[in-house]
Amino acid sequence: MNKWGKMVGSVLLASSLLVGGMALNGAFTGPEKAYAAEEMQKNIVSVVGKGELSIKPDVVYLSVGVSTSAATAEEAQKTNGAKISKITALLKSTWGIADKDIQSTQFYVQPNYSYSEKDGQQVKGYIAQHTLEVTYRDLAKVGSLLDAVSTAGANNIGNARFAIEDPSAFEAQVIEKAMANADVKAGAIAKAAKRSLGQVVTVIQSDDGNNPVTYVEMNSMAKAAADAGAATSVEAGEVKVTTQLNVTYELK
Repeated sequence: MNKWGKMVGSVLLASSLLVGGMALNGAFTGPEKAYAAEEMQKNIVSVVGKGELSIKPDVVYLSVGVSTSAATAEEAQKTNGAKISKITALLKSTWGIADKDIQSTQFYVQPNYSYSEKDGQQVKGYIAQHTLEVTYRDLAKVGSLLDAVSTAGANNIGNARFAIEDPSAFEAQVIEKAMANADVKAGAIAKAAKRSLGQVVTVIQSDDGNNPVTYVEMNSMAKAAADAGAATSVEAGEVKVTTQLNVTYELK
């Protein structure tokens, strides 16, 4: 009995020493890792690099509509439909615009109300509205196109949206500009801190989600041209492609 008791006691003592050793080893390992992480945080710099390109647009999206008033809803819709059909035929046959580049974006027929103290609210006819979005790529002829659809019956011409049809073609260039901008900023910070810049640790791209588009108000321009007896003149200008990079560098 004493022999077995001594053996069991020895095993228990060895086990407790083994567990204790592991516990002590773990206790020192945790803080060492935490200390290393803290040191790493002290030896980095994070900046935002911005890249921007100004590019001539290659496409315009035109809002072309017809609004018609009539005594009945049927008459308003029928008259409006005839005008839209005429404009659509003009766009396809004369201007060579494909079916895929002409899309209806709005259509409605609604009563036109009037109000008086004697009669209250009364229906005074109906209004039909049909709007098309036209994609057009010959930007030198935008003004002439607008004059043509206006002559054909369009009386509700909205904003012209000039854009780059495939902005991804410029993505690599604008990223390179953003990275170069980040390098300059981080280098200046490192120099001011009397340190040197190490390797890049992380890069995160953060775009604002906006498409490169500029807007031109067409109704006022068309009216001014009509008042002056001149053709509508539209300037495409430039659009901007942008991106941002959040870059973290090592400091030495």
